[in-house]
Amino acid sequence: MPEDAFHDEADKQAHESRNFALRGRLPTAARKNGLVRWQSGGSLTLPLMEAQQTYEVVARGGGTGPQLHVTGAKLGEMTLATSRGPATVPAWLFTVDGYDTPLKRAAVRPSEPPTPPIEPFAEGSSATLQALRQLVGTARDGRSVTVAAAHGACDDGPAVDVLETGGSVVLSASVVGTKNGPCTGQLLSERLTVKLDRPLGDRVLLDAFTGRPAAYGRT
Repeated sequence: MPEDAFHDEADKQAHESRNFALRGRLPTAARKNGLVRWQSGGSLTLPLMEAQQTYEVVARGGGTGPQLHVTGAKLGEMTLATSRGPATVPAWLFTVDGYDTPLKRAAVRPSEPPTPPIEPFAEGSSATLQALRQLVGTARDGRSVTVAAAHGACDDGPAVDVLETGGSVVLSASVVGTKNGPCTGQLLSERLTVKLDRPLGDRVLLDAFTGRPAAYGRT
């Protein structure tokens, strides 16, 4: 659900904190597996998650404060940004009381990540390099990717550098303008769009900190 689609600030807060309450029965999947299809070609069959399992992943709020009420669900599809580019995946479309637009969540379990082609970041070798929070999306023409990167309250924000090869695109997230002295312990997030020299295609997006494919969604 887009951020500008909420009726009021309380509903937006409930969505951001994932504070949902189930007010109906959820269906079971009619089949055991689902097909993931990449726009660049290729597909993968993965086990389907039941609606109840997917809902339990979505509803992680503490139960206090504003809530959104989920009244049902049906199996459909959605497009996700992945480390191999955009893909169409099976999704549970949750009905939210008071809204025409469903809450979409992928209904397949992610496959085990491959062996990283690069080494993970060595702790202590740099004070600013850090893991990406998530992969947000890929431009339609494949010439840029949008990621969410973390930073603190006492710096000038995050930065993301890119190193492109024939088979991968390595993203290195860091914070800039770090200040010494006392600082609050806030963890902030900012979206950054990284331009590529050529379309992403089927190259793998890698996080330099972990050495693994950049994760879509919450990490």
